[in-house]
Amino acid sequence: MITDLPLLTVDSLVVRYGAIEALHGMSLRVSRGKIVCLIGANGAGKTTLLRTISGLIPAAGGAITYQPNGTPLALHRLPAHRIVEAGISHAPEGRGVFGAMTVRENLELGAYLRRDAGIAADRQRVFDLFPRLKERLHQTAATLSGGEQQMLAIGRALMSQPKVLLLDEPSLGLAPLLVEQIFSVIKAINEQGTTVLLVEQNAHMALQIAHYAYVLETGTVVLEGPATQVAGNDQVRKAYLGEE
Repeated sequence: MITDLPLLTVDSLVVRYGAIEALHGMSLRVSRGKIVCLIGANGAGKTTLLRTISGLIPAAGGAITYQPNGTPLALHRLPAHRIVEAGISHAPEGRGVFGAMTVRENLELGAYLRRDAGIAADRQRVFDLFPRLKERLHQTAATLSGGEQQMLAIGRALMSQPKVLLLDEPSLGLAPLLVEQIFSVIKAINEQGTTVLLVEQNAHMALQIAHYAYVLETGTVVLEGPATQVAGNDQVRKAYLGEE
């Protein structure tokens, strides 16, 4: 188990879609300053978990606790915009950019809840991580390539100054060179102080940059441990890393 103080705790979480139970009492912890990855097959519950943490799906049971400053917040009782305000942002599967809006407008929406003077500095941080976005600043998001849209989705999430960044399949559909770039940026974001909870089909790359990993199957955690240890597990190597 993770031994240091968790920033985010999921305890016995149950999520249902009508009569179908998608998460069966799932528990996990995300430690401050770490990259924690979730791996598993399609339908394992990875996206459902992230969407529940960010307030897009209601929990049917259990608890999600976030403790950024010593006072725990029950996230499962908060609306989505309050969860963003508390310091958790979500770059969803499929990117979810606003196609008719420009790159600049998408980034501004990421900072919608902010009233501080640091927005311009954070926009520059995004440009430092993704120089291509600065070049495309006045283009509509619909005209961007898939890789550029993924950069924009992550950049928009960063504009809310999150303490925890939820990333759902950031490498999905990208060329290998772009996959390497995206993972390099995720590592840089974490090194700058942002905790990351990463859902990723590319288990090999995810386990390379993560500190801790959970393996999910049909809504349940079946294996957890330091990422290097999980990567060396025989079942994980065969099922997710393509090794014999």
